[in-house]
Amino acid sequence: MDICKNCCNFAAKLVNMNSFVLPGRVCSSALIKDIASKAEGKWCLIQLREEICWVAFGLQRMEQIGDDTTAVMVYSDHFNPEPAPVIDYQDGALRDDFDFGSAILVRVAVLKQVAAQMDVNYEFAGFYDLRLRLSRVGEIVHIPEFLYYDVETDLRKSGEKLFDYVDPKNRAVQVEMEKCVTAHLRQLGALVDYRQLKLVESQKVPRAESYPVTASVIIPCRNRVRTIGDAIRSALSQRVRAPYTYNVIVVDDNSTDGTVDVINDEMSRLRLNGENDKLIYIAQDPTWHAIGGNWNAALHHPKCGLYAIQLDSDDTYFDENTVQRFIDAFEEQKCAMVVGTYRMTDINGRELPPGVIDHREWTDKNGMNNALRINGLGAPRGFYVPVLKEINFPTTKYGEDYAVGLRLSREYKIGRIYDVVYNCRRWEDNSDANCDIVAMNRNNWYKDRIRTWELRARLSR
Repeated sequence: MDICKNCCNFAAKLVNMNSFVLPGRVCSSALIKDIASKAEGKWCLIQLREEICWVAFGLQRMEQIGDDTTAVMVYSDHFNPEPAPVIDYQDGALRDDFDFGSAILVRVAVLKQVAAQMDVNYEFAGFYDLRLRLSRVGEIVHIPEFLYYDVETDLRKSGEKLFDYVDPKNRAVQVEMEKCVTAHLRQLGALVDYRQLKLVESQKVPRAESYPVTASVIIPCRNRVRTIGDAIRSALSQRVRAPYTYNVIVVDDNSTDGTVDVINDEMSRLRLNGENDKLIYIAQDPTWHAIGGNWNAALHHPKCGLYAIQLDSDDTYFDENTVQRFIDAFEEQKCAMVVGTYRMTDINGRELPPGVIDHREWTDKNGMNNALRINGLGAPRGFYVPVLKEINFPTTKYGEDYAVGLRLSREYKIGRIYDVVYNCRRWEDNSDANCDIVAMNRNNWYKDRIRTWELRARLSR
């Protein structure tokens, strides 16, 4: 790296033998314990990349903030080589891929204390175990200042990184990460016992007969003229066995690109076929709704069914049996939410890597706890409407389904379908296809916030 070579040399002299390099966030407990045994003085610098070039007095600034606070761990914004801000740590920052940057300062006395207490020898979750243990001992401080340069080596678009945690080749890593976060939640007293989860059949809820149909496919949309027709036709092509019935509810949030014209065309076609009640169109008023508000409008519509099944406006169902499979799963598993399996495709239906996403990391005994570690629960999602109407979606355009999933998993059994039932189509206008750093940080901060609220709710039970 040509940038700031003098600063890099200055940094090495300043930290002397207390500078250690880890092979990224995935490393063994043995390596962490080895670092702890060799660390001296007050602070230890742990680098997740070998080449770091500090701005003038950058490392001194990090050490100064550590000294001026009760921090057990300090990290900062950096250049990469463009400005690369990171986000504040909070109680719910439980993702094992939380971005601390590449330079982390750890208080040596606490490092040695925590390392001595590590009672599980992880092959991959050593650093994750360390930082969770540190968070239970003291404050992890983010400095919103650009203090060093490093080089980003993963140049994939944001949408291509979303599914790393479900890639089969990373399965052994994920098993350890789950074990680690489960131990953390147990230490905090926030672990949910699967044996105490409720089945919906035991709840005092309205009878199915009070709902106009068994299931409703919910399609919220805004400016999806290119794909909304595919979604609606996919939903209308579903086949369900008697006596089950279903309808499709499209909620348009003030589209301006011709989306409404496509919806009206589909409604006209149904009227010609005498199927007026098959497609319900809700036009939102011009106030703020976002995806969560659009879902709430559908849930509280008088024609919403007993079960509500997701279909995003740019996706399609895998075949004509998806709705029936959800109905069967609800009635067999007696759950408040069902999560399906999907495959990644391009807009024309050709499969894309990593292919099928089945979220088999979810288990009946621990899925509700591991859900606090991962950034999603899978798709498509179906909900038992009587329970969901008591909770509702947050009025946001990101993370609304994750918030509801966490809330339900605290109290109710979550069901699963491991057959592919959904096509998740990636294309250039997907909202998460290529987010910039500001958007990614905003999204990650909000999901961490959701986890923080959920963690505190579990602690207060």
